[in-house]
Amino acid sequence: MEVVVDLDEGDKKCDCCQSPLHKMGESSSEALEFVPAHIKVIKTIRPKYTCRHCEREGIESVVKTALMPATAIPKSIATPSLLSQIIMCKYQFGLPLYRQETVFADIGIELSRQTMSSWMLRCAELLSPLYQRLKEVLLCQAVIHGDENPLNVINADKATSYMWLYCCGDDKPGKGTNIVLFDYHNSRAGHCVVDFLDGYQGYMHVDGYKAYEQTKVALVACLAHIRRKFIEAKGNNKKTGKAGVALNLIGKLYGIEQSIKDKSHDEKFTVRQQKAKPIVDELYRWLIKHKDKILPQMALGKAINYAINQFEKFRRYLDDGRLSIDNNRAERAIKPFVIG
Repeated sequence: MEVVVDLDEGDKKCDCCQSPLHKMGESSSEALEFVPAHIKVIKTIRPKYTCRHCEREGIESVVKTALMPATAIPKSIATPSLLSQIIMCKYQFGLPLYRQETVFADIGIELSRQTMSSWMLRCAELLSPLYQRLKEVLLCQAVIHGDENPLNVINADKATSYMWLYCCGDDKPGKGTNIVLFDYHNSRAGHCVVDFLDGYQGYMHVDGYKAYEQTKVALVACLAHIRRKFIEAKGNNKKTGKAGVALNLIGKLYGIEQSIKDKSHDEKFTVRQQKAKPIVDELYRWLIKHKDKILPQMALGKAINYAINQFEKFRRYLDDGRLSIDNNRAERAIKPFVIG
């Protein structure tokens, strides 16, 4: 949309000689205008047809009309666009149905949370084939990421349930096969991940939770979790200290990853073997050296023991350029759900 703000005709004269002015160019600026959402009613009309000849002859005429167009939820006022809006607000932007009920009421639409809830259940059934297809594609990937997060569910059998997450690719648009799937259970037991993976035998980036070890997957531990333990051990201490030594080595590894983030898998493998492997070996020697010198109940002792327990799984990232140095892909994928 363009708005032209021009001089009045009387002002289009020279202030000195009163000669007419000519247009020499123009200046422009842009501003954003917000158009509030609105709801429109789509009325579907199906004409009915009958035979006048049969009516005149006293013959019962067959009434013919077009079939009702297919709808996502039969005999419902919900269109695909309305259902998509409710799903997006609830699951992407964390807006509960009772708040959406208020939003609709503010624009004059009476739409109860109970109705929207039943629609969400129906949509889950409709989208189930898509979910299953995405799961098939996900489990064909050579590398996936996994995580799980506690979830409070009203009237659940247990006080705390869990939303398990599985994803692949990069969370940046246009980079590889990007899939994020959630799998709800009222349990954090190992059978949840075993059942979902169903024999998957590729690599899987995870944190240190032992349930993942029940799978037959080649687990790859997360350096970000190892790093977090040492950050907690360092606390507010400004001096380098022992935790600072470990963090310095970890920082060097992340620096290498930053320098090769746009390289091919083969190039990443080569650089990691040349530059990262010596640092990884140095970090491991440092951990072993200080393991028996730090009390295990201290924060630094806990960080060292955690790192040693995860180290063999962590260093796997050196052996394949397709692997990541951490599990931040899953951490970022589950963050919107946690916040919502």
